[in-house]
Amino acid sequence: MSESNHAKTISFETIEYSVENQIAYIRLNRPDAANTLNLQLAQELHQAVLACEEDRNVRAVLLSANGKLFCAGGDLASFATKGEDIGQELKKVTFFAHDAFIRLMRLPAPVVTAVNGAAAGIGLGLALIGDYTIASSKASFTSAYTAAGLSPDGGCTSLLVELVGSKRARELMLLNRRLSANEALEWGMINRVVEPEELEAAALALANTFANGPTKAYGAVKRLVSSAAKNNIEAQMTSESRMIAANSKTKDGREGIAAFLEKRKPDFKGR
Repeated sequence: MSESNHAKTISFETIEYSVENQIAYIRLNRPDAANTLNLQLAQELHQAVLACEEDRNVRAVLLSANGKLFCAGGDLASFATKGEDIGQELKKVTFFAHDAFIRLMRLPAPVVTAVNGAAAGIGLGLALIGDYTIASSKASFTSAYTAAGLSPDGGCTSLLVELVGSKRARELMLLNRRLSANEALEWGMINRVVEPEELEAAALALANTFANGPTKAYGAVKRLVSSAAKNNIEAQMTSESRMIAANSKTKDGREGIAAFLEKRKPDFKGR
């Protein structure tokens, strides 16, 4: 077995993490607590994402969850036990969770998010940060924050405005409207809806496609799309020019051009 295909597992209590065939699997594993984020889960998610960054064999990430729910948000029960220190606890949780989210968004390897059930609160943000979000027809999406007298976190205010626009973002966050998977698809929040029994296979097939693709080019796409809203067209075109020139000199860039000219399927190595 080659190094790139060697299976690797790191033991956590609230996260299942492994790397196999160039895919990093990150699975939330607090099903009895609706996969809600407490400090431990936030820290272990952060550690798993750091492991992805450090493993040069990772060329795709598949993010999913055990149990019936994807993630029902923050663990309010654990926060309530902190009494007057609840603010400090939330700062700790969001410190680790937010950094993990940002690193996943900036990771060159594409991130596939498989949403099996309800995604609420910070779970909504986690569902939306994927480069490609695929959901079970039984999944649902809701902000839920103001129902508990709280304001959003997990990048929800930025992600929702980007995906559905300011008016609809306000509707979702002020009224806590719950969207079905098909409604979320219609609103442009997710990419695809499948039947529950098809979710795992469909998500894995997509992750495999990314894991065998031109990783550096994928990373360039992610960076360019992220900068598009901040740049004017001239600045964006300058960035595009630099990116395509740099990627043309990578091994995958040379292989892709050669394969096109030779009318064959390219053999990308992620370099």
